[in-house]
Amino acid sequence: MAEKRSAGLLLYRTAPTGVEVLIGHMGGPFWSGRDEAAWSIPKGEYGPEETPEAAALREFEEELGLPAPGGTPVPLGESRQANGKVVTVWAVEADLDLSGVVPGTFTMEWPRGSGVQQEFPELDRVAWLAPQDASPRLVAGQRVFLDRLAVHLQESGRT
Repeated sequence: MAEKRSAGLLLYRTAPTGVEVLIGHMGGPFWSGRDEAAWSIPKGEYGPEETPEAAALREFEEELGLPAPGGTPVPLGESRQANGKVVTVWAVEADLDLSGVVPGTFTMEWPRGSGVQQEFPELDRVAWLAPQDASPRLVAGQRVFLDRLAVHLQESGRT
């Protein structure tokens, strides 16, 4: 079986209180009552016919309903999540207005075993958070991207 791969964009901005990153709370019944380790960088799966960069841009728009902002993407590399999926992320500096977010949806059987198909948002909310506040909320396999962003910002004299 082919390895599952995802790609995404981690937006960051400089706010009066410091750097903030944009993350989203995963939608659907499994995540509804959770906050810690229930958020994600906007990302999604792609196949061999698509480049990771193209997938990151496409998935950003699919998950948030807004085009990916312009800007110079900074590669943050890859990380293998607990489920075995390899995630590739780029950071982009942008100040996105969240009032226009219209999340994409997915369909799943719920309750399980009921035969009833229901539609849920990919992300049920998004937020700008300081990295130290975002870290415990992100799924564990994505926290490394916050560390890599911090290194990039430090090396570029931004922190």
